Amino acid sequence: MLDVPYGTQVEGASWHPAVSMHLHVGRTLPEHLAPYAPGPHTLGRFLENHLNPGAPAPNPEPAEDLEPRQNQYEAADAIAAHAAAGGRQFLLADEPGVGKTISAVLGATAVGDLRGARRVLVVADRPAAITIGHWCRTITALGDDGLEWVVITWDRLAKVTDHDWDVIIADEAHALRRTTTKRWKLWAALSGHGKPHDAAPFVITTTATPGHTPLELPYLAPAYAQAHSEPMTQWTSAKQPGLDFAAALERHGVGLEKGRYGATWTTDATRRAEDLAMVRGWLEDAQPPAMLHRAAPWGPVPISGMPVALTPAERAAYEAEWGEFCREMDIARRGRNTAKGRAALLRFRQKAGLIRVDSTVAWIAQQVEAERQVACSVEFVGTAADPITERLQDAGLEVATIYGRDRFDVEAQRLRFQTGAAKVCVFTTVASISLHAGESLEGGRQASTDPRVGLFHQARFSGIAGRQVTGRTHRDHQVSPWHIAYAQGTVEEQVSKVMVERIAAASDTVGGDTAGLTDVAELLGAAWLPTASLTGNGD
Repeated sequence: MLDVPYGTQVEGASWHPAVSMHLHVGRTLPEHLAPYAPGPHTLGRFLENHLNPGAPAPNPEPAEDLEPRQNQYEAADAIAAHAAAGGRQFLLADEPGVGKTISAVLGATAVGDLRGARRVLVVADRPAAITIGHWCRTITALGDDGLEWVVITWDRLAKVTDHDWDVIIADEAHALRRTTTKRWKLWAALSGHGKPHDAAPFVITTTATPGHTPLELPYLAPAYAQAHSEPMTQWTSAKQPGLDFAAALERHGVGLEKGRYGATWTTDATRRAEDLAMVRGWLEDAQPPAMLHRAAPWGPVPISGMPVALTPAERAAYEAEWGEFCREMDIARRGRNTAKGRAALLRFRQKAGLIRVDSTVAWIAQQVEAERQVACSVEFVGTAADPITERLQDAGLEVATIYGRDRFDVEAQRLRFQTGAAKVCVFTTVASISLHAGESLEGGRQASTDPRVGLFHQARFSGIAGRQVTGRTHRDHQVSPWHIAYAQGTVEEQVSKVMVERIAAASDTVGGDTAGLTDVAELLGAAWLPTASLTGNGD
């Protein structure tokens, strides 16, 4: 099996539709194909071993330079205790940077020993060029314990549904909040979501931001069902999984109301607080507990708004764009044209961000001059990532770029920032990359110790996405302040204030209050649109 990048042709590598991958048939791999050989614990290595059952490729010996912390051993013990008691699912909800990856690998290994497992599947978030390597290196360093490990990303679930798995790690499990997606259907089949408790694989779900509301936690239904001593048939069905999950929540006391697009969480603030404590208690109060949540000992993210004073020309352009947006949104609302409303919102956010590019570039340059490294989070490429990067480079600054699928070697770019070769990183991804100071790198190297500071060029409307972004630098005992840039005296200023609170709320173990998103929608005249229209990708 060969990992040949999409659109690349390599002599001696043939695409085979039966396995949807490139192959080379022969007893030895030619030297020029060696760079494309799949590494240990990857999907390519797993499939190759099954095509060559008599001669599986050997895995490397465990490294001796990775010693887990005590809190990671404690997490593994908690996972194993729940599995030993007959549990089928565990939620590892530690804050970003506490060490969920190592905890999950140790926990899966312990569960494997308890249950005589053979295979462990790890499903990681994108970007694959970073996340797969990170998980594979961790497994190699800790040792595979005789288990067959396979690491994939969420978009490759279809590749492994024909195989049986004893233990599954679902990293960044908040990716499973929607039950209407193809991803969910594949996951439900793969994880045995609808199977009896004693017939399903053991699942370790890891995420620091489980969901905005209890309705966004369908992937925890197996744990909830066990907590209530109920069969899965009372929590899910193949025909209407989302509706069945909502009905089960309501049956157990979660306050729900009928909304324009289906069931919604109650708007009663007191009831919401009670609901959060209740659904968290279902897992925490289980014996042994079915979840673990530990706050980062280095404290919460310092996050604040950063006002940008527009020049007269910029303000005139901004007001013109705002006026055009209001007109388009009003027309779309009166015609109930959701697509037109979404398009208007997207255009306004792109153009408003483009107007502030010069201010962002000047602020970043000032931070670099003050001997800080800057992580700049953007949502859009053409109107934010590209112009910010180009203008910083024109000013003589080295910039690491993690955006645009297949445009950059994302791990190489990440390392440029981590080693200090690039003082600035412009990125669109919201999770699964580490940009914190002092990180231990492969080969015994260490990331630069320059303090990190983060900037949202555009305020993310999803508290979950925002909380994940801040966790890229504020982690592993490294305190990294973050700022949300906004045009002073505009609607952006009001949105920014809401989002400072919303990102903080998203760190709650079972999800942040969604009232903030309602406030943002009302500020933009977009309350009539589906929630996913504001968060862009459904977050």
